[in-house]
Amino acid sequence: MMPADPSRLAAAPLVETFAAVKTEVARVLVGQAALVEKMLIGLLADGHVLLEGVPGLAKSLAAQSLALALGGTFRRIQFTPDLLPADLVGTQVFQPKTGEWTVREGPIFGHFVLADEINRAPAKVQSALLEAMQERQVSLAGETRRLPEPFLVLATQNPVEHEGTYALPEAQVDRFMLKLLLDYPAVEEEIAIVARMATNARKPVATAVTTPAVVLAARAAVDRVHVEERLVRYVVALVGATRSPQAAGLAELAPLIRFGASPRASVALTQAARAHAFLHGRDHATPHDVRTLAADVLRHRVAMSFEAVADGIGSERVIAQLLERLPVP
Repeated sequence: MMPADPSRLAAAPLVETFAAVKTEVARVLVGQAALVEKMLIGLLADGHVLLEGVPGLAKSLAAQSLALALGGTFRRIQFTPDLLPADLVGTQVFQPKTGEWTVREGPIFGHFVLADEINRAPAKVQSALLEAMQERQVSLAGETRRLPEPFLVLATQNPVEHEGTYALPEAQVDRFMLKLLLDYPAVEEEIAIVARMATNARKPVATAVTTPAVVLAARAAVDRVHVEERLVRYVVALVGATRSPQAAGLAELAPLIRFGASPRASVALTQAARAHAFLHGRDHATPHDVRTLAADVLRHRVAMSFEAVADGIGSERVIAQLLERLPVP
């Protein structure tokens, strides 16, 4: 283990703050501890998160509770096929009394934006959202307007419903640092959900335990988490193997992959590993951090061949084999 750096030990109160955030969200949300932690990783690594799961798994509740606990502004946008870019970024409004045009900012101007059922929006709306996600700005009334900091898009999509939906462009999918898959709760968790929610009494609501300014300070602390060169090489080898499995000695995977992850995935996985180490109170990242988040970073960036899809082979299986076969530093 590397010797502790006193400058990094100063981040301990920040780690405790985010532990308090997770505790506050757990007061509202039953289970889903891993989901909440990975949403925080996306936030601290300055990325965005795509949530995929059937309706009723508390995706919206998780996003709203996290935003409330972090003390930032929360905006929910229900994506529909008739949505316009102006419904997202805002528009100019004429004021009859003054004879002037004023700008009314849209719901994208929030710290935490829930893009509900993102795959129901048409291409023009997706394009406007893409600019916001990548550039942290929007074009409105001929001007470029910066979005608040921190800025996090939490998008949801239903994997089983395809009527009235649009496939997300690969360029936009790649902008999501993490893609998280939600499953049904365990029996005991579902019993607790019923006990907590199936009542006319007031439902629990998360309260703020920190502020957006603290989130920005935590991001700076995440950037100070040390990543050794051999760990970076491991990340690059892992991502590179999705593009050229033959070079990694995994030629049998080549027919399964249509195209692999770009260098953006290497950056995302490294930064996510930093954030994971930070949340667990460490001043350096380890292979465990990388391996814990590899599937979340890569599953939406590895496109499977038509033959693999026909055989029911998904990117999860390829990523699992890469993690099993590539040497760990």
